[in-house]
Amino acid sequence: MHRQGFDLEKYIKLQSENIKKRVEQFSKLYIEFGGKLFDDNHASRVLPGFAPDSKIKMLLNIKEQVEMMLVINANHIEKNKTRSDLGITYSQDLFRLIDAFSAAGLDIGGVVITHYNEQEAAKKLRKKLESSNIKVAYHYPIENYPNNVDLIISENGFGKNEYIETTKNIVVVTAPGPGSGKMATCLSQMYHDNAHGKKAGYAKFETFPIWNIPLNHPVNLAYEAATADLNDVNMIDPFHLEAYKEIAINYNRDVEVFPVLNELLMKITGKKIYNSPTDMGVNMAGYCFKDDEACKEAAKQEIIRRYYDALVDFRKDKITEDIINKLETIIAKAEISKDDRKVVSVANNLAKETGEPAVAIELNDGRIVTGKTSKLMGCSSAALLNAAKLAAGVDDIKILNVEILAPIQELKTKHLKGNNPRLHTDETLIALAISSQSDKNAKKTVDALSKLSGCEVHSSVILSEVDCNTFKKLGMHLTQEAVYQTKKLYHHK
Repeated sequence: MHRQGFDLEKYIKLQSENIKKRVEQFSKLYIEFGGKLFDDNHASRVLPGFAPDSKIKMLLNIKEQVEMMLVINANHIEKNKTRSDLGITYSQDLFRLIDAFSAAGLDIGGVVITHYNEQEAAKKLRKKLESSNIKVAYHYPIENYPNNVDLIISENGFGKNEYIETTKNIVVVTAPGPGSGKMATCLSQMYHDNAHGKKAGYAKFETFPIWNIPLNHPVNLAYEAATADLNDVNMIDPFHLEAYKEIAINYNRDVEVFPVLNELLMKITGKKIYNSPTDMGVNMAGYCFKDDEACKEAAKQEIIRRYYDALVDFRKDKITEDIINKLETIIAKAEISKDDRKVVSVANNLAKETGEPAVAIELNDGRIVTGKTSKLMGCSSAALLNAAKLAAGVDDIKILNVEILAPIQELKTKHLKGNNPRLHTDETLIALAISSQSDKNAKKTVDALSKLSGCEVHSSVILSEVDCNTFKKLGMHLTQEAVYQTKKLYHHK
């Protein structure tokens, strides 16, 4: 079994207490929340024991003081910008988040549409939100933001923005994705609050990099790997070192913007609040490690997975070679190899033996099962079925008969005009679900699918999006060799 390296209960307690402590300095605190609140799968992978919704659980611990403010960029609305991980637009994700926060019992303070310049799509979004009794404000572009401090802190800068009046003393500012304008929203709201005599403050919540663990700790390196396309670099916070003679870890964008951000905060509040970008943070994750070695190993595996993902993206012409080079540098810093992943050699060796694509799956107890391509199933379907059977304890029993699979194959090829008669993972699971109605061993196998969450998977070829999505939905960690099964120039999804 995988060792738990992170103490979630301690984290929820310490994190909520630290936020409440920061609020005591102000009458109202705007917290810029980075990362994902409901589905932080990166954190759950590199910090074993951290749940994807840990941040929400923490906020619910102090929900009587919290309300949520969501931010979306008008240009992202206009261009239908999409979240690659979910396959939905930022506008759709905005609605998803509002529904999720409300269902969790968190109050919605309102929505801020930033960079507003009469975009029609933004107007339609505002109308739809207001029809659901959600407060909406427009924030306008400010020339030379954030450097033109005098213009920003004026009636023609933040003063021009619409203001949302909030009722709680902790306002969590979040967004569907980066570039939405969370920091500017916090500052604009602070400007209006302070103009009305309210002592409002600002803090920043980012899980990574973790400020009080070493710069090249694998958990921090895994963050660099995750943001390789953004060109983020972890670094020692020079402002913190100068002010306190203590090493603290931050990243380049926060360090670069700090002098200007600090000046803006001083202009708004009339005094100096922070000495470093690390001071602005409220993250307590670094105090909640209970097995550092377990976290290191989990983070190293995440770095390797990110590298394999990048190789596939490069093969698909989605990224440039400099991202591959950066990830190779991170691998060297972490003192690991892309081969330090058990399922890789198992899958690739089976593929060499059979001359066909192969998949290997490592169960959470360390056992490894494989699947190879056959006339009935693709390798991913075979491996998934074998893994579920092994987890269910029925691995030596045949549970899917040709009589069940053949009609599906005929439907695919004869009626739907498909070229590939082999069953994809989703089709195999449907066949399994049908069999479970009359076969107790098939029912056990279906029930065992939940045990596959967190399992490691590797394919000797690039899989279809259908198969990739099935593994993802099951919570399995997939990597692939950056080669296609065929030499065709066109590869269908």
